[in-house]
Amino acid sequence: MKHFYLYLILLSVSGASAQLTLTNGNHTLEISGSVSAYYNYRALKDGEFEKDKDRFKLRDAQLQLEGRIGNIWEYELQMDFADMSANNSNAQPDPENPGLMDAYVKYKGLKLFDVQVGYGKLFYSRSSMVPFAYSPYWQRADLVRGDIFSQRDVGVTIMKDFLNQRLNVYAGIYTGLGELSLQGDNDASGQPEYAARVDFSYPSRFRYRDIDDRITPIPMFTIGINARYANKTLPEGEVFPENAEGEYGLKVINGKKYVYGFDAAFQYMGFSGQFEMHQVKGEPALANDPLLHNLAAAQTGGYFLSGGYVAQLNYFAKSIRTILSARYEELDLNDLVKGNSRRFSPAIAYQIDGFDAMIKFQYFNILKEEAVDPFKWKEQFRLGLQLNFK
Repeated sequence: MKHFYLYLILLSVSGASAQLTLTNGNHTLEISGSVSAYYNYRALKDGEFEKDKDRFKLRDAQLQLEGRIGNIWEYELQMDFADMSANNSNAQPDPENPGLMDAYVKYKGLKLFDVQVGYGKLFYSRSSMVPFAYSPYWQRADLVRGDIFSQRDVGVTIMKDFLNQRLNVYAGIYTGLGELSLQGDNDASGQPEYAARVDFSYPSRFRYRDIDDRITPIPMFTIGINARYANKTLPEGEVFPENAEGEYGLKVINGKKYVYGFDAAFQYMGFSGQFEMHQVKGEPALANDPLLHNLAAAQTGGYFLSGGYVAQLNYFAKSIRTILSARYEELDLNDLVKGNSRRFSPAIAYQIDGFDAMIKFQYFNILKEEAVDPFKWKEQFRLGLQLNFK
């Protein structure tokens, strides 16, 4: 029994951050977490007076447990107490940062592929897969935040890498309600969602990171394609669980939903860039579905399109420990309604201790908005501190 107990505790401290590792030789457990908070200020449009978004906010209070048992099993449990508290206060769940973030087990004992079972991020959208802790931004682009398509779900994923991890393949089946799948039941359709992704990097493996903090001496590139499909046609008289459809009514639809995406990224000598685009094709089951905007079938063809793209450029000035970044995004929520939205958002992050301790500033500018998604504000400023203990 004495071999069961942990006999080695490694604690390494660097500045303001630390990582705690416990192991008995066969079973290794790493404990980490993060805390981040910011102040937000919104410049309202003329005639608007609600200033409830001018506030301090605790964004993260996370604890993460990552473990390995031999060379066969891996697991991860990550939770955010800040969002758990908000959810307990009946606040609408934030798809970008829900209370429970990861709870899965990965089995690596098969030769053909690895299998991941449980709850976590879907392998869809490179931007979505980049951990928040490695970003100079306080918020992801609207296209990939989790209201057009979910970031997380409960299900099974098989994965395989080739060519020393330069080529990665993922495919999975999930409940299809995103973060709400944690409530236990599916919607009345009982149908799952399917997702798959393939990405290729050259000349070596490309991490899911936006910033070239290693000052890569050789240009590196990566491209990825992904797709998702769900047929969530509800029985007559049934509705989706509350909040399942997301802010724009697109996350889950009563009918068939196809999503296709492409992404590309590069990094070289501190410079890096990302481009990502996604298109949604929705085929509502009902002719009077609000997503068809009361238009005749001859005009809609029985479907609508939604989507957009995000372009981002970054530079890491290592000598002054500063990240400079600028992001532009376009989003068309529904092609049956004229117009789209356009946003510009630069960010600056000063590294006190690498990514583990950063002061981050993000500016939001609404260049154009569309009729189906009007805003009460035109500019937003966000300044805060991020600390990771890992």
